[in-house]
Amino acid sequence: MTILRFMALTLTLLATYPVAAQEGRIQRGLVFARTHCSQCHAIGRYGESPLAEAPPFRTLEHRYPIESLAEALSEGIVTGHPSMPEFRLDAAQINDLIAYIKSVQR
Repeated sequence: MTILRFMALTLTLLATYPVAAQEGRIQRGLVFARTHCSQCHAIGRYGESPLAEAPPFRTLEHRYPIESLAEALSEGIVTGHPSMPEFRLDAAQINDLIAYIKSVQR
């Protein structure tokens, strides 16, 4: 009986690991967005962007395939709105930010 409980617990933990990892990415992406993006962009599911020409994060999938933003973020986005600073993110930051952006799409 103990072996069955151990196996059930192990399977439960393994099944929830991807969800927990994704939640961590989303939270780190949110922190990045709050720190670096929220001065211009609406980063949540609601609200207007502080800078009218900066698209809300929740609508980015209507403009770009979200996955295609990874390359732009790694090389430095230079084609955003006119006053957008250039960002170069490392792979972990890109994954976190994209996970967050995907989480707020409507």
